Amino acid sequence: MGAAIAFVRCRGLPRATGVALLIALAATAFAGQRVAVPEFRYLVDFSVPVAEVVPLAHAVVLATTLFSPMADLEQTAAQPMSRLRGGYLLVLLALALGLSALPLLSGATAEVFGSAARNVVGYLGLGMISARLFGSGLAWLLPLGMFGPTLLLGVDSDNTPEPWAWSLHASSSTSAVVMAVLLWLTGAVAAATGRPRQTERAEQ
Repeated sequence: MGAAIAFVRCRGLPRATGVALLIALAATAFAGQRVAVPEFRYLVDFSVPVAEVVPLAHAVVLATTLFSPMADLEQTAAQPMSRLRGGYLLVLLALALGLSALPLLSGATAEVFGSAARNVVGYLGLGMISARLFGSGLAWLLPLGMFGPTLLLGVDSDNTPEPWAWSLHASSSTSAVVMAVLLWLTGAVAAATGRPRQTERAEQ
């Protein structure tokens, strides 16, 4: 138990959770608002609820906690760390889903929560991949790199989301759910089996 607490604390999870909670509370207060997609490609009107966009922030904040500044010590630990790493990834997923559910308290619909949950799963996966490739400090790189083109170009001229813009699809979209789950599984494998880059260790 003590090892698990130390594992969590050295990654700064309590602080990251506090930041993500503040963002979630703000999203809850504005749950009735919508984010309009820029009117490119002759769009008539397309917008998504704030509660479906904010999970991007939850995912990025939580993904920054993947690796520890004491990674070298962890590699020489007497007990295997794989179980702790796997458990930690599930904790991050549970936190992300819980934060995405808060807007339900202010009237967000189950459909909105379904889209928000899918989005936080997918963006958390991208954040984990980004943290593995570029370091925890750049966990935002791939999620924002995906979100920007999605917001600008993710809606077709017939006012429907493009197939690749999974985060704009309705919660009932099976292909969008599959894409989000695949991203999370890929990120989880990368985070569980990878190690921080040497440059990241030096910076920390």
